[in-house]
Amino acid sequence: MNKKVISLLFAGILAVTAGCSQKAQSDPTLTGAVPDVSTKKIGFLVYNFDDMYLTQVRDVFAQVAGNQASVYLKDSQNSQQIQNENIEEYINKKVDALVVNPVDRTATSIIIDKAKRADIPVVFFNREPLSDDMKKWNKIYYVGAKAEQSGAMEGELMAEYYNKHPEADKNKDGTMQYVMLKGQPGHQDAEIRTKYSVKAVEDTGIKVEKLAEDTAGWERNKGREKMTSFLATHGDRIEAVFSNNDEMALGAIEALKEWGYFKENTYMPVVGVDATPDAIKALEDGTLLGTVLNDAKNQGKALFNLAQVLANKQTPTKENIGGYELTDGKYIWTTYKKITKDNLHDAR
Repeated sequence: MNKKVISLLFAGILAVTAGCSQKAQSDPTLTGAVPDVSTKKIGFLVYNFDDMYLTQVRDVFAQVAGNQASVYLKDSQNSQQIQNENIEEYINKKVDALVVNPVDRTATSIIIDKAKRADIPVVFFNREPLSDDMKKWNKIYYVGAKAEQSGAMEGELMAEYYNKHPEADKNKDGTMQYVMLKGQPGHQDAEIRTKYSVKAVEDTGIKVEKLAEDTAGWERNKGREKMTSFLATHGDRIEAVFSNNDEMALGAIEALKEWGYFKENTYMPVVGVDATPDAIKALEDGTLLGTVLNDAKNQGKALFNLAQVLANKQTPTKENIGGYELTDGKYIWTTYKKITKDNLHDAR
C-alpha cells in the first residue's frame, strides 16, 4: 500500500472520529470527492509524510480547515523534483493558495517563480526559505519558530541537569563529554540547534568536549544506529546525548537500553525537540530528560488562518489571521517551551 493511499485512509478515519465532514484528501480522484465550487482550494505539501512532527502539523491544519476549505495533501517523498511536480499539479488544479514545507530550503525560488506566474500566494513552513527568496514576491509568507531558541533550550535543560547531578560528570574532569545527533546536513534547524545547544551549556560555565557527531536524517531508526556506533566507539565516556529532534532522541534511547542503561541506576541524559506523543511517554517513564515543545497546534492553526485569508485574496492582518503577529509583513513566529516530567501538561 503506497503512502498516498495510507494518507487517504488516515484522513478518512480522522474525519469520522472527529465527527465532521473533512475535506482534506491526498487526491480527490481517489476518494471520488468533488469540492464545492464556492469553497477555496488549498494545496498542502510536506517534504516527507514519515516526519512525525509534520504529521501533527498536517493533522491540525486539516482539522482546523474542516468544511471551510478543500485541502489537497501530498507527500513530496523527500524529493525536490517530486515537490516541483506537485506544485505544477496544484497550479493546474487552480488552487487558491499553496502551503509548502520545502524539501530543500535553498531551492524555493523555483516554487516561488511558478506560483508567481500563476498568481497563487505561497505560505512556507518549518523550513525557512533564504532571505533573498522571501523578498522575490509580496505574496510569499513563512510560519515557523526560531531554531536558535530551541537549541538554546536543549542546552539549558542539559546544563540544569549537569549542575544538579554531580554524578553526571562520570570521570570527574569538570567537562561534559557529549555526542550529537543532527537532522540533515545543511538543514537550517539542524545546524542552528546543534550550535546553540552547545553554546547554551558553555554559557553557564560548563566546559564541553564533543566525542562524536553524525547525521541521522531526523529518523528514529537512524538515531538508534548512530547511537549504537557512538557507544561502540566511546562507551562509558559519553555523559550526555543531544538530538536535533525527538525521533532521533528516541532512537538513541533504544540503543542505550540495549547497552544496559535506564536500569539498575544507570542513566544517560538525552534531550530532543518537538514534544511528540512518543517523547512525552519517554518523559513519563524517565528515559528522556527533556524536550522542547515545537508548537504543532499553533503552527497548524496559523498556517490555515493565513492560507485561508490569502486564498480569499485578502491582505493578512493580526485581526483576520487569528491574533497572530505578522513580523515584517511576511513572518509568523511561534514560540518554543522547555518540557520536562514536571510540566508535561504544557505539551498536551
